[in-house]
Amino acid sequence: MKLTKNFTREEFDSKDGSTMPADVLHNIQKVANQLQALRDDLGRSITINSGYRSQAHNKRIGGVKNSQHTKGTAADIVVSGMKPKDVAKAIETLISRGDMLQGGIGVYPTFVHYDIRKTRARW
Repeated sequence: MKLTKNFTREEFDSKDGSTMPADVLHNIQKVANQLQALRDDLGRSITINSGYRSQAHNKRIGGVKNSQHTKGTAADIVVSGMKPKDVAKAIETLISRGDMLQGGIGVYPTFVHYDIRKTRARW
């Protein structure tokens, strides 16, 4: 199922094969729209490492108890040819311009976490 020009629902599915609830799909659509804005701005492909996580999958991989992933409001991403810190800077720029929603940005050695929690959170 296509969510945006470049993202499909399947890219955001829980890795354990759990069915995505309707309310989660609604949130995933919002995240996909934000990531589409990032992709359009950067002109680079984006890989979704982790989108929605079922509670069981989140627990199995050691995710935090109330993870944004379990609500479908987050994605861990890799942008082709970019370092995570540079991806985070690009997201910050788009947020400041009003082109992406405010939320959480976490910079890790190989990926960036982005979520749409509405409040600013950085790590």
